[in-house]
Amino acid sequence: MFEREADVEAGRAVYSVSEVNRLARELIEGGFPGAVVEGEITGLKQYRSGHWYFSLQDRDAQLRCVMFRGNNLSVGFRPADGDQVIARGSLTIYEARGDFQLKVTALEKSGSGELRRAFELLKARLQAEGLFEQEAKKPVGNRFRHIGVITSPSGAVLRDIVSVLRRRFPATRITLIPTAVQGEAAPAEICRAIETANALRGKLGLEALIVGRGGGSPEDLQAFNEESVARAIFASELPVTSAVGHETDFSIADFVADQRAPTPSAAAELMSPSQEEYFALLRSDLGKLHNRMAHVLHRQQERLRLIAGRCRGPARRLEDHAQTLDELGRRMERAQGNLLARKRQNLDMRRQALQHCSPALVIPRLRAGLEELPRRLHRSMRSRLERQGALLAELRRTLHSTSPLQTLARGYSITMDESAKVIRSVDDVTQGSRITTRLAKGQIESTVSGLEKEPESNLES
Repeated sequence: MFEREADVEAGRAVYSVSEVNRLARELIEGGFPGAVVEGEITGLKQYRSGHWYFSLQDRDAQLRCVMFRGNNLSVGFRPADGDQVIARGSLTIYEARGDFQLKVTALEKSGSGELRRAFELLKARLQAEGLFEQEAKKPVGNRFRHIGVITSPSGAVLRDIVSVLRRRFPATRITLIPTAVQGEAAPAEICRAIETANALRGKLGLEALIVGRGGGSPEDLQAFNEESVARAIFASELPVTSAVGHETDFSIADFVADQRAPTPSAAAELMSPSQEEYFALLRSDLGKLHNRMAHVLHRQQERLRLIAGRCRGPARRLEDHAQTLDELGRRMERAQGNLLARKRQNLDMRRQALQHCSPALVIPRLRAGLEELPRRLHRSMRSRLERQGALLAELRRTLHSTSPLQTLARGYSITMDESAKVIRSVDDVTQGSRITTRLAKGQIESTVSGLEKEPESNLES
């Protein structure tokens, strides 16, 4: 207590613990805005909150680290003690305990950064060459009879594919072309397996290939990111389906292959039909065939009955022919009688027509008509003249009653402007306009000296 008072008297600042930790945190965070640290994970703890707490160590020291849940969700692998990693973040101090620590925002395995850069460079180069173009891909169906599987014989991939195909379409044949799927020798073995499958496709009857493996770290999947494997897949004459890792894993092989499946099981699903669909189609075809056969059988039975009806005994057929012959004889006799009757009737009609056209009968009728014609003409003309005279008198009376002159004669007048247009309202003229007033006898020329509008009247009142 006495020393603190002495420090105050001497002008030296005295800080609390929390003040010291806060100042230290501000100094560190301001001096190291970002840090990249490589080391080995130790003491990893994953709490229920989702946050990770661990230390990075090398041979000489340790550094406490924290990675919050919002950042560690994007980590592409499950870290464990002993993993050699590269951590990116910011240096800080946890004030409550004064712990110096690295607040990690990104975490990757040592070497994975170089792998990712190599992946992106190779992807860009192959894409520029056209290896990813859709036009270069071969069509991949789902009705293959024989599929080649290029994978490890000891992994779960082959078992998953076999299980799916047995369930969906057991008739599909599978040929395993075994190969390593990780390690230094894996790329060359995968290329040889693809070449072997294409070389034996005619002999084995192979129709398509599945190239894949199960999930793993980026290093485990690296064989399928090699350029040699990509070019072997592109050169394959058999359509290739890539099934590498899990649904979130993408490899160069996925981009080059004719089809990508998120998992090996999904590849088997995509490349096989459902036997239930086949059974439904077979049942439908059997039903159609049954109906068709029943229809054909019915028609043939009807035809058989018709033929059997025609194949009667000779005696019966002679009797039928004799009866038909008698019927034809009767028809001929009736036809001859009818023909003679029609001829006789026609002859009578022609005789009557000639009698009507005889000059002894026609000339008197024509003479009488000729003598009557002047009298009919005279009566017609007199009747027409009387009708026309009456119509003309009616028109004269109508014209006289509607004539403007008749209106003028009753004391009315008509006023027109200089263009001889009838003036109906004071709105049709202006002051100083010259107007002409037509009377029953003569007309008056005048000039408008004033205008007065008649007030509007309320007709409804």
